[in-house]
Amino acid sequence: MTVKMDNDSTTGLPASIEAAWGLRGRPTKGPKPGLSLDRIVAAAVHIAVTDGLAAVSMNRVAADLGAATMSLYRYVSAKDELLALMVDAALGLPPEPPAPDRGWRAGLSRWAWAERAVLQRHTWAIQVPISGPPITPNQIAWLDQGLACLHGTGLAEDEKLSVILLVSGFVRTEVTLFSQIAEATRASGTTPEEMMSSYGRLLARLADPRRFPAVNRMVMSGVADKPDDPDKEFIFGLDRILDGVEALVRSRT
Repeated sequence: MTVKMDNDSTTGLPASIEAAWGLRGRPTKGPKPGLSLDRIVAAAVHIAVTDGLAAVSMNRVAADLGAATMSLYRYVSAKDELLALMVDAALGLPPEPPAPDRGWRAGLSRWAWAERAVLQRHTWAIQVPISGPPITPNQIAWLDQGLACLHGTGLAEDEKLSVILLVSGFVRTEVTLFSQIAEATRASGTTPEEMMSSYGRLLARLADPRRFPAVNRMVMSGVADKPDDPDKEFIFGLDRILDGVEALVRSRT
């Protein structure tokens, strides 16, 4: 989404994004009264959930709303704006933070688990290209709460932002990985257990112990025969990241 300064905008943001912030009202002419930005975004999210992100188009959204396609453009001037608003709607507001006495680690862990839960419900949102820093209301609310978790740690503001980017990137990667695995098993008509068991047998034939000694030891342990537990992998990865952040916090205090 390209942001340009113009005479009609006080922020340089597209009109639809300004409307999401409450900086613009409903268009005063053209669309029938029942149409609104919220309805358009909700219809687009519904299509993404039921039929996938590729099914979302201005024509499809208009058809589902029983409106003319051109009437949507009075609210959303481009599809990339619609995608940004869809992701914002899917995110919703962040969860309530834990009590301050529980510490930054509990707060940031809660934040990460909540983001993971949202993305697991809306895996289509991960497919939306990231075209710039967060700018929509709910995205900023999530960023604000993530940064607030690190208040009092002694970290500099740029370090806090780097921590949030690191944690959020890990969450997105984990959700992407396991959603793709789930999609692959559905497409092949197998279960995760069957897929991994087949993979383990294949590796046992291919991984010559002289050429791939470490992989061979892993295969012989039976690890490759079992599907990864998404929760277990998420806990392991998040804990290791937070361990590193904790070491950094200690170095500052």
